[in-house]
Amino acid sequence: MAQEEQLGIGIDFGTSNLLVYVKGYGIIFNEPSVVAFDIESGEVIAGGHDANAMIGKTHSKVIVSRPLRDGVISDMDAATALLTYAFQKVKGLKQIQNGVCMICCPSEVSQIEQEALKELAEQMGIGEAYIDQEIKSGAIGSGIDIYTPKAAMIVDIGGGTTDVGVLSLGDVVLSRTIPAAGNYIDLEVMKYLRKQHNLVIGSGTAERVKIEGGTLIASDGKRKVDVYGRDLITGLPSSAVVTSKILYELLLPIFDEITTAVYSVLEQTPPELAADIVETGITLEGGVSLVPGIKDYFEKALGLPVTLAEDPLMAVVSGAKVLLSNKGNYLVAPQD
Repeated sequence: MAQEEQLGIGIDFGTSNLLVYVKGYGIIFNEPSVVAFDIESGEVIAGGHDANAMIGKTHSKVIVSRPLRDGVISDMDAATALLTYAFQKVKGLKQIQNGVCMICCPSEVSQIEQEALKELAEQMGIGEAYIDQEIKSGAIGSGIDIYTPKAAMIVDIGGGTTDVGVLSLGDVVLSRTIPAAGNYIDLEVMKYLRKQHNLVIGSGTAERVKIEGGTLIASDGKRKVDVYGRDLITGLPSSAVVTSKILYELLLPIFDEITTAVYSVLEQTPPELAADIVETGITLEGGVSLVPGIKDYFEKALGLPVTLAEDPLMAVVSGAKVLLSNKGNYLVAPQD
């Protein structure tokens, strides 16, 4: 009797967004990494976009959780519940007990944290789970052949972390992970409005301001974003206007931190690989790489050619798809 083919599952469990790929079904889930529970029953009442819309608006009987913090699982129960919610949204999905799963994580996630990710897959009932690095998967998903001797450099600017790495001969040669990323930008927007306008806003509003007005183009400073929140002094609903010029000034120091991290990795890169990077340049991926002007910013700051991944948000999960389809050559369990 022919052996049943394993169900391939690729997971990009990001701090901000969860993407799940299932072989034969495509991307089955691409929504915020947020889940909402009924406090009394413990049942999941919403996940993804629906749960994200509840942040800051719940009453005492509902709790909203983000399972990951800075790229690491901080709430295992919530992470399991969110993944279960994602899989249940697909009718007719085969049993995942026969599945083989690739979970992508930041480069500097510890062995203990990797084991937590594998435990998450086990709690889901997935038969076989492997861990690999986001920059490796993202590079493959961006169309880079990392299995040649020629070096490739990836800068993945996500929600919780920025991952910088150099790859060659199928693996990561060296890397660095820093917290200067999307959520960090949101916090800076919140701090600015609190300090300059006495306006308290939530993380969802801060993210909207970042998306609508964020820029790394100095001349792109005339756009205005209306912001609504609570006045810190009166306690009443209030509003303010933030220009893209202000957001440009807020973003620059954060991207300078990312540039410093890139310099740090380049300084440690072996000379022959560094010579390759002069030719191949740097590939940007992750949601924050969609900020206008980012390509020109890094080319000017680093003096190297910069390429933006064709689909920065999907690069990691697309790479996981390739890893799964080439299991014999690519799928490698984490080192002990």
